Amino acid sequence: MPLRLSFAALLHQSVNEPKEHKVSTEPRINDRIRTPQIRLIGYTGEQVGVVDIDTALKMADEVGLDLVEIAPEANPPVCKIMDFGKYKYEVAQKAREARQNQTHIVVKEVRLTPKIENHDYETKRSQVEKFLKGGDKVKVTMKFRGREQTRPELGYKMLQRLAEDIAEVGFVEFAPKQEGRNMTMVLGPTKKKTEAVAEAKAARKAKAEAAAETMDGA
Repeated sequence: MPLRLSFAALLHQSVNEPKEHKVSTEPRINDRIRTPQIRLIGYTGEQVGVVDIDTALKMADEVGLDLVEIAPEANPPVCKIMDFGKYKYEVAQKAREARQNQTHIVVKEVRLTPKIENHDYETKRSQVEKFLKGGDKVKVTMKFRGREQTRPELGYKMLQRLAEDIAEVGFVEFAPKQEGRNMTMVLGPTKKKTEAVAEAKAARKAKAEAAAETMDGA
């Protein structure tokens, strides 16, 4: 016959069950450093050498800063005297900048027809150039309607013309391919996405500085 635990017993069991502890990713600082001896780096970056933990804590306290363990795997662990609050802020800033600098290549799409008017073609070409200059890929879709399906070579020639017109900023990554009523071609940018983003930022900065100088001179 299975044993039944009372409510009190179940409560006692749940209270005394070991709880999972979250592993902290932050370095140990000040009194949390338990190692008897450490290799110390001063707050100006000088190598102090191996000292007792009490001595290191006293030195940090004298300058009003923290003792931070920066290399716990070393023997003895390496610690540095620093402003821990400022250090955390700088680390967070670097992480934020790294996220902002992450780039994602996007595949844009532009659609054409074999009998597209010249001014419409120029508009589409400008769009393709803009996307490529921004570091993105472009999928060009040639749509055949009605009897145009019997003349796929017209669409092919149009795609070839486009590839030649944007040769300075892009290249044919995937040659024209017939897919049912459509023919597709993929163009890749000659510049990497990171370079395009950096150039765009520099251009915006230069424009802002020029505007500020104009206002100052007015």
